[in-house]
Amino acid sequence: MFGGLKKLFGGGSAGAGGNILSAPVSGNVIPMSQVNDPTFSQEILGTGVAIVPSEGRITAPANGEITMVFDTLHALSMTTDSKAELIIHVGLDTVQLNGKYYKAYVKAGDRVKAGDLLLEFDMDQIKAAGYDITTPVIVCNTPEFPNMKCYSGMEVKEQDRIIDLG
Repeated sequence: MFGGLKKLFGGGSAGAGGNILSAPVSGNVIPMSQVNDPTFSQEILGTGVAIVPSEGRITAPANGEITMVFDTLHALSMTTDSKAELIIHVGLDTVQLNGKYYKAYVKAGDRVKAGDLLLEFDMDQIKAAGYDITTPVIVCNTPEFPNMKCYSGMEVKEQDRIIDLG
C-alpha cells in the first residue's frame, strides 16, 4: 500500500534499493560533457555523471551484483537490483597502469549492498603518474530509464544521491 507513496515522495534510503544511484566516491560531481575523454563526454557507453574524487575508495552505489572487475582493476561493472547496468571507471586512460595503485575487494558474481567497499586506489600515485582521476559513473542501458535524472555541480560524500533512474 505504501510503495506507491514512497515512490511518489521519494521515500527510502539512497542507493539501497529502488531507483536511486548513490555516489560511489566522495568528491565533486561534474556533468559527463566535462570529462576530458570523448568516449565518456559524448556518452558513447551511456548516460551518467563523473566524480572528481576526494578519497581513494569506491563503494557500491546501490544493491546489486558485480558483473565484471576489469583485470587492470581500474573499472568494474554491476547490475543493480533495479536492473541498471553500471560501469564505474576510476580515472581516464588508467587501464595503462595495469592494476598498479588499485586494490579490488569484490569479484564477478558477488552480491553487494549500497555502501559496500568495492575498490581502493592511490589517488596521489595515479596523479603523479600523469593520469586524471575523474571517475565516470555510467548507466549503460540508458534507454531503459527514459526519465533518468543526473545531478552534478555539487560536492558529495559516498552514498549521496547522484542519479534518479525515474
